[in-house]
Amino acid sequence: MIYKDIRDFPEGFLWGASTSAYQVEGAYNEDGRGLSIQDVIDTHGIADFHVASDHYHRMEEDVDLMGELGLKAYRFSFSWPRISPDGRSINEKGLEFYDRLIEKLTEYHIEPIATLYHFDLPLSLAEKRGWSNKETIDAYVLYARTLFERYKGKIRYWLTINEQNVMINHANAMNGNKGLSKKELYQQNHHMFLAAAKATILCHELRAGMIGPAPNLIAVYPETCAPEDVLAAENWDEIRNGLYLEMAVHGRYSPFVLSYLKEKDAMFDCTKEELEIMKQGTCDFIGVNYYSTATVRRSKGDVSDLMARNGDQQTMVGEIGVYGGSENPYLETSGYGWKIDPVGLRITLRRIYERFHLPLLITENGLGAKDVLEKDGSIHDPYRIEYLKRHIEQLRLVLQDGVDLMGYCPWSFIDLVSTHQGYEKRYGFVYVNRDDQDLKDLARYRKDSFYWYQKLIADNGKEQ
Repeated sequence: MIYKDIRDFPEGFLWGASTSAYQVEGAYNEDGRGLSIQDVIDTHGIADFHVASDHYHRMEEDVDLMGELGLKAYRFSFSWPRISPDGRSINEKGLEFYDRLIEKLTEYHIEPIATLYHFDLPLSLAEKRGWSNKETIDAYVLYARTLFERYKGKIRYWLTINEQNVMINHANAMNGNKGLSKKELYQQNHHMFLAAAKATILCHELRAGMIGPAPNLIAVYPETCAPEDVLAAENWDEIRNGLYLEMAVHGRYSPFVLSYLKEKDAMFDCTKEELEIMKQGTCDFIGVNYYSTATVRRSKGDVSDLMARNGDQQTMVGEIGVYGGSENPYLETSGYGWKIDPVGLRITLRRIYERFHLPLLITENGLGAKDVLEKDGSIHDPYRIEYLKRHIEQLRLVLQDGVDLMGYCPWSFIDLVSTHQGYEKRYGFVYVNRDDQDLKDLARYRKDSFYWYQKLIADNGKEQ
């Protein structure tokens, strides 16, 4: 559809930015915080998460920069081990940090958007088999209740679990899930679904706000218009996207995925009571982490189906007998091998909205790059501005298409520890003066993209 006139972004649109606790806070062993699974990994020479961007000690300065940027929303995550160090007790000192953060955001009229779980499972729970153990569900619900009760009236938007589909489909790229069988992964998946449903029911009972998931979602393209390629694309789309959205929105399992799991001898254990809880714990909106799209072809039934099996969450994989990974010659590729597809964002959002008819909130979208701090303190990142501009142009069209889009929170507000590339790969509007081996002074510098986004927010997204 080519429109004659494109409408403006609506008043109240949530122009924001995102981070996660373990990638930005640091202070990994201070004020009663317990260890998480992220604190004990071998990072193989890149930055660990012990100091990160030192947001824990520099929070006031960072929120002042958010205010200067003009953010209308800030999507962050609570550190589960900071709130509940052992998965059972509650750490008041940890809560006090978030009290100060939320109060500071309120001073600038910045809407807090809070993620409950963003990859930082308390180590004490991981040592008891983590999400394979049903006790982790109880620990998560206790943690969620603590936050709902404390911040009711202060936080209106909650996200249950960040990128659950990545933890299952790209397990070898995620700490805590490496080497698990498909059957155990899908048992963990079921337990996470149940935990999210229970937290959602609790959020509604306490009237603590609106709540939804934050999966990593992609449009899946067939390699050709051959029906077999189209069917392969349907397979991967349902395994990677549809399963997680069906559960969040309708509280039910995707029929095709259940058939797929039976075929792969990976069916999980569940009870009728658990399935009933899931039907009751349905979401109010859908968070969308979007970076790229995928292209697949028909399965050839052999190892040729596989591509980069141990790759990260935006790298094509493939599965023998289900679909084969392919390349899309029409797309650019970032310096880190991720396909850049702004139009794919529009396609992804339209497909989700037309199937599920719930408000959508973009909770991540961004470009990782090797930014350079110049001698005068400037950072020139025209590639990031161009990336964001092209994606925001598609958001304007998405709104014209009739999609109910709440806001846009790109990744990330400030440079943080990239899970796979440390501080070599930077995403932020704000530069942090450190590298993987040297903490330097951790000073903050505004990038060119900071000033560009500042003006865009002030103009409510009008074309620059």
